[in-house]
Amino acid sequence: MMRSLYSGVAGLRTHQTKMDVVGNNISNVNTYAYKSQRATFRDLYYQTTRASSNGVNAMQLGYGAQVGSIDTLHMRAGYSPTDRPMDVYIDGEGFITVADPNGGEMYTRVGALSFMPIKGSATGDYRLVDINGNPILGCNATITASTPPTSTIGGIDPATSVIATPEEVVVKNFADYTNISIGADGIITGIDKTGTVLQLGAIAIAKISNPEGLTMQGNSYFKAINNTGVISYNKASKNGVGGLVTGALEMSNVDLAKEFTDMITTQRGYQANSRIISVVDEMLQELVNLKR
Repeated sequence: MMRSLYSGVAGLRTHQTKMDVVGNNISNVNTYAYKSQRATFRDLYYQTTRASSNGVNAMQLGYGAQVGSIDTLHMRAGYSPTDRPMDVYIDGEGFITVADPNGGEMYTRVGALSFMPIKGSATGDYRLVDINGNPILGCNATITASTPPTSTIGGIDPATSVIATPEEVVVKNFADYTNISIGADGIITGIDKTGTVLQLGAIAIAKISNPEGLTMQGNSYFKAINNTGVISYNKASKNGVGGLVTGALEMSNVDLAKEFTDMITTQRGYQANSRIISVVDEMLQELVNLKR
């Protein structure tokens, strides 16, 4: 009888955790580029009261359920038009690479980008940052003062389109350029004072072999800690990563119909497990009353 009581308690805990996951998904239904999560259950433990033998099957009693995993679902969602030129949507696989203030890199699918002035820069240099003010990583261009001027982006291997060592994207003498835009290949261009279109830099798109191994950090960031496999940094639309669509951001991949269905089934599961506890309590009360 006490086993069923423990099973009911274990069921309450697991369904409460699943409801937490469902609630977080619904809360982020309108969060740009949010990736929904799911909770899966596993049976907990079995006590073998009789081992199996020839012609006789084993007899086992279970102790309820436990949370087996909480998985992040990286299915791509549609894009939401914003008409803002510096907003980019990754049309395919990959993540925008962001410098972590604590060291290393972070990854995001939220492409709300902007240029911010670098404090103390004598030449008026600007840095490409995300919505949280963290630097975007990629590679920069070298502007040649010729007639007409030319630009060469360093850091991208012309044969493989791989960026070996991503760096902060910085545009020197930012005020000298107009109509700065981002192309589908991640190349940042601008028009100088002579009317010449120059390449100013490029955004690095990270290709992660196992994105489900990423760890959520909040603020729409992911961190590669363990189990992510090989990570390479590429020019957009190359080596299996998606191209960039400007003037749009990725929507949340939360399916409200599914979440509401999961919420109902989770609620019923919680109620059923609480009923087990109530029934066991009544049975124990009957047992106590036998002595009266």
